[in-house]
Amino acid sequence: MEPCYLKYITLCLNLALSISAVTSLPNSPKTKTPLKTCNFPAIFNFGDSNSDTGGLSAAFGQAPYPNGETFFHSPAGRFSDGRLIIDFIAQGLGLPYLSPYLDSVGSNFSHGANFATAGSTVRPQNTTMSQSGYSPISLDVQFVQYSDFCRRSSVFRKRGGVSEKLLPMDYYFSKALYTFDIGQNDLSSGFKQNMTFDQVKAYIPDVLRQFSNVIKNVYAQGGRSFWVHNTGPLGCLPYTLDRFPIMAAQIDNHGCATPFNDVARFFNRRLKEAVVQLRKDLPMAAMTYVDIFSVKHSLITQAKKLGFENPLLACCGHGGKYNYDKNRKCGSKVTVNGKEIMVAKSCKVPSVRINWDGVHYTEAANKWVYDQIINGSYSDPPIPMKMACRVMDH
Repeated sequence: MEPCYLKYITLCLNLALSISAVTSLPNSPKTKTPLKTCNFPAIFNFGDSNSDTGGLSAAFGQAPYPNGETFFHSPAGRFSDGRLIIDFIAQGLGLPYLSPYLDSVGSNFSHGANFATAGSTVRPQNTTMSQSGYSPISLDVQFVQYSDFCRRSSVFRKRGGVSEKLLPMDYYFSKALYTFDIGQNDLSSGFKQNMTFDQVKAYIPDVLRQFSNVIKNVYAQGGRSFWVHNTGPLGCLPYTLDRFPIMAAQIDNHGCATPFNDVARFFNRRLKEAVVQLRKDLPMAAMTYVDIFSVKHSLITQAKKLGFENPLLACCGHGGKYNYDKNRKCGSKVTVNGKEIMVAKSCKVPSVRINWDGVHYTEAANKWVYDQIINGSYSDPPIPMKMACRVMDH
C-alpha cells in the first residue's frame, strides 16, 4: 500500500542521511542537546463514544440536550456535558478540536480528523444499530475512511481554493499523532448477548488481532506516532450496575462490580502485550500505551478526596439506584397533554460529578483524567504526550 505522501518521506530520509554523513566526520563537534518536543501538526483519532466528537450525531442524529451544556452550551456531538479527553489532548498540543470525518457542516480538517463514532467496536458486529445500539462504523471501516481521506486530501489540496485551507498538508500524515480509544463496546457486546465472563475473554485475542492489523495498516501508510488508551473500569459504570445481573458478593468496597472490572483488566493486559508486539513488528513506530483504567479507577474510588461526589450516580438520567434507565437516557422526553417534557435531566452541578449519563464521563472528570496522563505517569514508556514521537529502545 503506497503512502499518500511517499515523496515527502523520501525527501526526509535523504536529508537525514546527509546530516548523518556530516555529523559522522572526524572533526564534527558532538554536543548533547535536550530532546525537543514533537510538535505534532495534526491528530487522527480512532475510537468509540469516549472520543467521538460528532461522528455518530452526523450520521444518525444529534446527541440531545443537555449534552454539551457545560462548555458548548448546546449539543456538540459529544456524549458528555462538555469536552472529552481527546478535546483536551488537542488543546494541549495547541491544535483545534477535531472535526468528525462524517460531519459535512462546518468541519475543518486542516489539523486532523476524528473517525470515532459512539457505539463503535473493533470487531464488526453481526447486527444492526437499531437492534443492538452498536455503530456499523467499526475500526476496520474507520481505517478505510482514513485511507480514503489521506489519498483524497492530497488531490484536493493541489486544486487550491477552500480545500487548501480545510485539509491537512501532505507531510502532516507522517508527523501526526494517531490516537486510539476503542474496545469497551467489544466487551459489553458479549455481556449483552448473555455470554459468560470466560466466553468474553475467549474472543479478546481476535479483537486485538484485528486492532493490531489496523495499526499496521496505518503504519504502512506512513503513520509513526501511536497513542493507545486501554479500556476503563466497566464494573463502575451505572450502565453496567443497572443492566446486568450482579450478586451482592460481586460488589467491591467501592460499589463496583468486580467480575466486569476483571474482564476489563484482562483485556488491558492482552492489549499491552499486543502493543509490545507491535513495537517489534513496526520498528520505526513510537507506540505509547496509556493506562486509562487505573486513572479512572482512582478517580472513582477516591472521588470524595478529589473533590467529586456520587461517583456511581449518573448526573444526567432518570430514576433508579444509579439515576440510569436504559429506556430513558440523558435528554429523553415524554409527551404529557400534548407537551414535551424532559424527564432525563442534568444534575445541578456537573462539575462535581464523575459519571455523566451512565456510560460516559463529565467534562470535569475527563479533564482530571487528562491531567493525570499528560506527563507520562500512566504511560508505557513513561514519556509525556508531547514526546510521544520518540521511538524507544525495546
